Amino acid sequence: MWYVGILVLLVLGVILVHKKYNYPSLVLFGASLWGFLHLLAGWYKIGESVLYGYVFWPVLVTDNPELVLFKFDQFMHLYTYFVMIFLIYYVIKNYFVENHSRTMISVFLIISAMGIGAINEIAEYIPVLIADNTGVGGYHNTLLDLIFNAVGAIFGVIVLRLKGAFK
Repeated sequence: MWYVGILVLLVLGVILVHKKYNYPSLVLFGASLWGFLHLLAGWYKIGESVLYGYVFWPVLVTDNPELVLFKFDQFMHLYTYFVMIFLIYYVIKNYFVENHSRTMISVFLIISAMGIGAINEIAEYIPVLIADNTGVGGYHNTLLDLIFNAVGAIFGVIVLRLKGAFK
C-alpha cells in the first residue's frame, strides 16, 4: 500500500512543477503511463509473483532470483528514468545560456536523474526497515535498479540530443 502513498506524492509533485514549467502533453502522458504501470506492476500477479518480478526477456537467468535479466522491474526503471530526463529537462531548459556545453548539459541531466534514482532506492529501503514482506529486493536488485536508471537516463539524453533539444 505504500506504493500508492509514494505515487500520490509524485503525482502532486509533477502537478506543482507542471504549473510553473508547463510540461508538453507527451511528457505528461509518459509520466502518467509510468504511474499506471507502476501500480499495475505492484498488484497484478503472474503465477506466484507480481508483474515486477516477471521475466519477459530471459537474457540472464541464474539461481539467484534477484540476479535475473530482463525483468519487468528493470524495464520499469529504464522507462521511468527515460521519462525523468524529460521531466528534468523541461525544468532546467530555461536556465541554459548560449555558451553552455551540450556535453555538460547531458552529464547534468544524467547525474540529476541518477540522484533522483538514488533517493528512490532510499525510499524503497525505508519500508524494509519497518515492515515485513515488502517485496523490495536486496543488494543485487538495488544495483540493477541503479544500472537500469542510468541506462534509461542515457537513452533519454540521446533522444533529446537527436531532437536538437539543446544546441
